[in-house]
Amino acid sequence: MPTYDYECTKCGHGFEAFHSISAEPLKDCPECDGTVKRLIGAGAGILFRGSGFYETDYRSAGYKEAAASDKPKESAPKKDKKSASKKSTKKAQ
Repeated sequence: MPTYDYECTKCGHGFEAFHSISAEPLKDCPECDGTVKRLIGAGAGILFRGSGFYETDYRSAGYKEAAASDKPKESAPKKDKKSASKKSTKKAQ
């Protein structure tokens, strides 16, 4: 069941009401018994709970293979001579 936003035209009191889509909209303000109007809502938000969800989590194997073949191949990283010699001297000590 959706939540609807209402606002009183007399006192300006805003409130939410939780009722079914087929139910009649509310007409009376709970604060002053004035006339209320139902506001246009932004709609329901999507809640993702847990460690995370991504659009690529549920892709087919064929899609993943095609995406992998489209990626440019990376060359091996170049080793710096200075850092390589420092690492070997640290191990020797």
